Amino acid sequence: MNITNNNIDSGKAFDWGKTSADYARFRDIYPQEFYDKIINRQLCISGQSVLDVGTGTGVLPRNMYRFGAKWTGTDISENQIGQAKILSKGMNIDYYAFPTETIDEALVLKYNPQWSGAGETIRPIDIPDCYKEKFELVYHEEYPLKVHFTRESRNGRMKAC
Repeated sequence: MNITNNNIDSGKAFDWGKTSADYARFRDIYPQEFYDKIINRQLCISGQSVLDVGTGTGVLPRNMYRFGAKWTGTDISENQIGQAKILSKGMNIDYYAFPTETIDEALVLKYNPQWSGAGETIRPIDIPDCYKEKFELVYHEEYPLKVHFTRESRNGRMKAC
């Protein structure tokens, strides 16, 4: 699916689905500390239903599945959802390919890490207005995480981006 945004590459159409295989291989990089912070807030645990908007290859649902929440992941890209289903084999996670704008209400956990180079200041995470129209921000936290990359994983991550 081609997406056009004038703020990205001067409005040239792009398709996240073309990088789905690279996403599946190189984007599952969050350290345990990231997941611990979520669990310590009593989120994504048994008895809860969680919608991961923009799930991509399902990194968050797959890694949080063991804590017992009922997961649903959505993404605009059918190819990304296809990879999520492959990587989640044996897990009871529902995935759907459709635009975020069609969702009415649900508990949403949205993560959007902003990467910066060594010594740079963390940039605030922008929460798009379309989310604010339909969802209430309950909690917002930003903190640095050290993510280890090999040469191959760094190159693969940059290729996927």
